[in-house]
Amino acid sequence: GHAAMNVNEGLVLYVIDGIRKKYDLPNLSVGLLGMAFKPDVDDTRSSLSYKMKKMLQFYAKEVLTTDPHVHTDPSLLPLEDVIDRCDLLILCVPHAAYKDLDIFDTPVVDVWRFIGDGSV
Repeated sequence: GHAAMNVNEGLVLYVIDGIRKKYDLPNLSVGLLGMAFKPDVDDTRSSLSYKMKKMLQFYAKEVLTTDPHVHTDPSLLPLEDVIDRCDLLILCVPHAAYKDLDIFDTPVVDVWRFIGDGSV
């Protein structure tokens, strides 16, 4: 169990490191899509999305979050606002609601390969 937790925790740092190599984060607003623990639920317990948000706040100009299922976090914004205001989107949780997003030309980091190619 402890080894699995270490792998999950390390995933956030791995993804952020890849993003920092590819994008100029200090000049970007970053949007996190999905803050729940897993797809299509409202449970945020043990969600790595919140760790991603906390870590990105050290590197990005701004970090905005959204989730169609979570209603207990007052910092969450409507999906359309996050898409409109962000220079880069990160798919944290592959909710079904994100499958056919109209994201225009905004790059998406999608390690799930749900709406993107999976590249960081």
